[in-house]
Amino acid sequence: GVFRDSQIQEVLDKLERELVGLKPIKTRIREIAALLLVDRVRKSLGLTSGPPSLHMCFTGNPGTGKTTVAMRMAEILHRLGYIRKCTLAAVTRDDLVGQYIGHTAPKTKEVLKRAMGGVLFIDEAYYLYRPENERDYGQESIEILLQVMENQREDLVVILAGYKDRMETFFQGNPGMSSRIAHHLDFPNYTADELIAIAKLMLEKQQYRFSPEAEKAFYQYLPRRMQMPNFANARSVRNALDRARLRQANRLFARHQDTITKKDLITIEAEDILVSRVFRNDQPDPNQTIDQE
Repeated sequence: GVFRDSQIQEVLDKLERELVGLKPIKTRIREIAALLLVDRVRKSLGLTSGPPSLHMCFTGNPGTGKTTVAMRMAEILHRLGYIRKCTLAAVTRDDLVGQYIGHTAPKTKEVLKRAMGGVLFIDEAYYLYRPENERDYGQESIEILLQVMENQREDLVVILAGYKDRMETFFQGNPGMSSRIAHHLDFPNYTADELIAIAKLMLEKQQYRFSPEAEKAFYQYLPRRMQMPNFANARSVRNALDRARLRQANRLFARHQDTITKKDLITIEAEDILVSRVFRNDQPDPNQTIDQE
């Protein structure tokens, strides 16, 4: 009955719909949900078990779905009664650490007060730790976080997020933090096919679609963009689609008196993609206008 009452399946289904791919992550979320569910049932039958440790670490490159999964995790924890509020407070170093002596503790405590009863998501958590600068105030924030993670773990779940290698270095320098993290989830990069599926979902949500030629052009665009610096998975796909919509709008606007149909308004054409800078090396035509994404 607990499983049905908590409607966990609903959250898991939503995650399945929302996120393309990420099989290992979805499996881990299911496993964690099962663990928490069993803990609830044991408690209801009077079986003793200490409260499970719930703090987590999400590693992976930008745009791999870490924040979305954290939001769904908050929903699962709330439905099972592990947190009072179905909230996710997403913060970075700037929200926690002050620039002057005496500023950090109040800032960190203010964030904790706001997050209490829900989930605190600290993105790029390793920036809290700067051992090369002994006058850095990040360590003070870490000490306060550790205290709360230990003493108020029944009222706050902390999720640390960032690049895998940097998080590992962070944990080496902060064994206290490492020992309080119960679940490590590593988010893989998306494949080109998964990114195409993501692009189509994004367009559909905004009532756009690719023409068959535009889809082919996007297939050519992706591997080129993935090789370039600062590629951020789904985030870069969103940016590319924003640029394509901008170009489509300009293309339609340039037609002046021509009648514009509904089909025109919802269709992204190949030319809206092919003018991207990623094709720059492919285009010998000096008159071709190039765009920046």
